[in-house]
Amino acid sequence: MKKWLIMLMLVLILAACGNTEEPLNAEQTAEIIEKGTVGFEMLGNEITAAENVPNDEREKIIAVFNEYITAFNEEDIERYSATLSKNATGFDYGKDLVEAQNAFDAYTINRQASDITILKYDDNEAQVYANLEIDMVEDETGTELSSKGRQVTVLVKEGGTWKVTSVFYIGNE
Repeated sequence: MKKWLIMLMLVLILAACGNTEEPLNAEQTAEIIEKGTVGFEMLGNEITAAENVPNDEREKIIAVFNEYITAFNEEDIERYSATLSKNATGFDYGKDLVEAQNAFDAYTINRQASDITILKYDDNEAQVYANLEIDMVEDETGTELSSKGRQVTVLVKEGGTWKVTSVFYIGNE
């Protein structure tokens, strides 16, 4: 039972890309929603695509999001790190890479994204919504765990390239 709890925590950490070092309190969460920092309320059901996204930027943003997921699934730390902002606001770049490599060493993890939608966009920031299915197998024991959830991945433009800067994830009930 203890291993399942540890694995569940690992899924949440990895799905959130190491999100924040400290959990947000209720006041911080309310402020994020009020300011519109995250493009949807995590518990809501309506997802509306941003209409102001130029087609070429839409393709670039979705391509980076897909590379972020694929590189992680393929346990390619160099490709995965290339999708992350070195100046991330939602996680520590170095710690995230250490956590990802530790996960690659101990688990086989497959994240599948669906319903990928750009919720908010401006020239320097994009928020990408996706439903995620996460399947994990502990390499040593063969213990399996699956979960489903919703995620908003925030990307920013750095040097003309879109990079992941923060991730907001909530598991489905």
